[in-house]
Parts: sequence; C-alpha cells; structure tokens
Amino acid sequence: MKGKMKTYTIEEITDKHIGKRGTSERDKFDFELKLDILGEMIKRIRLEKQLTQEQLGKLIGVQKAQISKIENNTKDVRLSTIMRVFYALKTKVRMSIEFDQDSQVELVG
Repeated sequence: MKGKMKTYTIEEITDKHIGKRGTSERDKFDFELKLDILGEMIKRIRLEKQLTQEQLGKLIGVQKAQISKIENNTKDVRLSTIMRVFYALKTKVRMSIEFDQDSQVELVG
C-alpha cells in the first residue's frame, strides 16, 4: 500500500492558486466570491417567497434585468438597489464594510 494522500485546506489551495491574503489578486477573488454569495442569497430568498425576477423588480422599481444582474454577480449594481431588494423581500440585513484595519462601517437594515 502506498503512502497517505496529502490533504489541503481551501485556504492553502486558494493561497497557492490565487494568492495570499492581502495581495490584489486575492482581494479581487474574495470580493467577487462575496458578490456571488450575495447574489445567491437574494435568489434563494426570492424563490422562497415565490417571486419572479420581474415581480421583485416591480416591488423596488427596477427592470427584471437589474434583478438578474444582482443575482448573477454583475459588478455595476448599486448598494442602494441591493438594500431595496432585501427590504422588499422583508429580510433583515447586516453588512460590514472594512476600509482598513482601523475603520469599519456596519449597515443594519
């Protein structure tokens, strides 16, 4: 029998293939991953509430295409639109934005 297979953590794989935390490549990757997760959350909640993208768009005054952009991680979406989506879905939101190590803003809606 051959030796054990080495296992790696997601962090180790990401460090190796994307870059270590603090590098511009890693920061970009982490940011895009968070946008993907946010879009998936919105889509899941919308579907749980049995709303179409068009219906949700009408609730907040945007076109269906804008809801699709949010759910599919298009980068040109305003934070205010995302907050209106969560409000329309009657979902509590808590977001934390870190500018640097010493300053942080928390949004609760």
